[in-house]
Parts: sequence; structure tokens; C-alpha cells
Amino acid sequence: MTGAAVARPAPVTGETFRSALARHAAGVVVVTAAPDRGPAGLTATSFTSVSLDPPLVSFYVAQSSTTLPGLRAAPTFAVNVLGHDQAELATRFATKDVDRFAAPTSWREGPAGEPLLDGAAVHLLCTWHATHAVGDHWLIVGLVTAAHLGSPNSPLLYHQGTFHRLADRNTDR
Repeated sequence: MTGAAVARPAPVTGETFRSALARHAAGVVVVTAAPDRGPAGLTATSFTSVSLDPPLVSFYVAQSSTTLPGLRAAPTFAVNVLGHDQAELATRFATKDVDRFAAPTSWREGPAGEPLLDGAAVHLLCTWHATHAVGDHWLIVGLVTAAHLGSPNSPLLYHQGTFHRLADRNTDR
């Protein structure tokens, strides 16, 4: 096409981008740590594996997060992969101004004091590998030092702004 004007696409707004990404189903984790001032934790749906050798995982946290400084104050953290029946727990760790570790949250301490949430499908114990500012978020990369398999039930998923479980009940035992 010579001589024809090429229309530039309109910029993607934050609202449009959020709506588009809501159509992508994501697993749900709660990242926890034990800094000196008491346990800290937050819900993340941006969790992914990065590398097998060495074993690395990552997640993103908003730069505006009030929980991230507490997590970063600890030398280690745990990634608690949530099961399909833990939507209330995910909501609790995504809520501001509540004691996320008070009842009804049930947890125990890991080897370095990391809070391990009861009923999680998996606990990944991690040391800090890298952090990078990316846009309005921090990319957190953890080196997995231990993996504990928990419940074999289906995972908790986040899609279109709500929590879901897999429809295939054969995965639940």
C-alpha cells in the first residue's frame, strides 16, 4: 500500500488491558515470609516457573504494595500454591488492613520460619534470586531450595475477576 495513510491503533488503557488479561485463567499462590516484625504475605496470580536448572520461579508485585517491604526484609520466602477449596484464603491475603495470619488462617512455620499455609497443594521454599523493576511492578525471582507436595486436589484458578476450580472432578482425590 503506497501512498495510503496507515491508521495508528489507539493506545491501550489500563482498564482495557485489565479486561483483556482477565480472560486469561491463572493459578493462585500466596507468597509468605517471616521478617523480624512478624509474618507477611500476599496473593499473586502472576506466578510462573522460570528455570529447571537452577530451579527458579517468579511472580510480580505492584510497586505500591505495602506488603512487599515486609517480604523483602526476610532472607527467604515460601510460595504456597493454593488448592481449589482455598478461595477465602486467597481473598484474605489480597485484602488490605487485616491480620492475614490470624484465625481462621491455619499455618505452621517452615525451616527458616516461613509461614506455610495448611491445605496448600504445594509449598516451595525459596531464597531471593533477583528483583527487577518492570513498569509499575516488581519482578521477583526466587531460587527454589525445597518443594513439599501437599493436597493432590485441583488448583485454585482466577478468571474474569473471580476464583474457580477445574471442572474435571477426576483430578480431585
